[in-house]
Amino acid sequence: MNTLFAISAAFLYALAAAVLIGKFVHHEGPNKRLGLSLASVGAIAHIAFLVNVIMVAPGQDMSVTNVLSLVSWIITVSMLVFARAIPNLILLPVVFGFAGIAVLAATFIPVSYIMHIELQPGLVVHISLSLFAYCTLVIAFLYALQMSYITYRLKQKGASLLHSSLPPLMLVEGILFKLLLAGTSLLTVSLLSGFLFLDDMFNKTYAHKTALSLAALVVFLILLVGQKLRGWRGRQVIVMTVVGVILLSLAYFGSKLVRELIL
Repeated sequence: MNTLFAISAAFLYALAAAVLIGKFVHHEGPNKRLGLSLASVGAIAHIAFLVNVIMVAPGQDMSVTNVLSLVSWIITVSMLVFARAIPNLILLPVVFGFAGIAVLAATFIPVSYIMHIELQPGLVVHISLSLFAYCTLVIAFLYALQMSYITYRLKQKGASLLHSSLPPLMLVEGILFKLLLAGTSLLTVSLLSGFLFLDDMFNKTYAHKTALSLAALVVFLILLVGQKLRGWRGRQVIVMTVVGVILLSLAYFGSKLVRELIL
């Protein structure tokens, strides 16, 4: 049944991505509502899969592939919820494609990492805040890429069909900074919760995660302060957003990837 849920989710995500890509290729392409509906059903199948594979007895299987799949689901649902309110249509095929790959990886790559987070309520808070911080900042990263592409298109001579479907640069930039502020705030609180609820954030298990997360936090704080006080925009903002997300990805997934898939 788990495999059926995973394959169904991946198939529906792929269909949704194809539908939305069609909107950019043809004037009379499939409608946005169809693409979002397919992805929504895919997200339901995806969470059914995650509940079954993460909630095992005893404990929770928080393997790197399961966590990556969970992150992709949170990002997908967030993008779907706000699809009608903020310009993210061009990002959705990328998000759906990543979610499809993540759910298949969680199905066909045999790794396991059992935890008992229900025995430590503080750890539940820390992990939840960390996941939401990471997902928010990854979405900011996607908007940074979108902003980079729009900037590139604006520098080209002549307007293409794809260019006509892009949102205004200033609108995307405004959304990016709001996401960076929210994600940085969540990251700060998640780190504080770690120092509060975990015994030692710099022990052998957590040291690299803590150091990389703090480094990412410093990057995002500098970025926000620079934007506020010096009006940073454009390439500098994009590069620092990418660097911050890379550091955070290494913190969250680096050691798990080495421990569970390589060693």
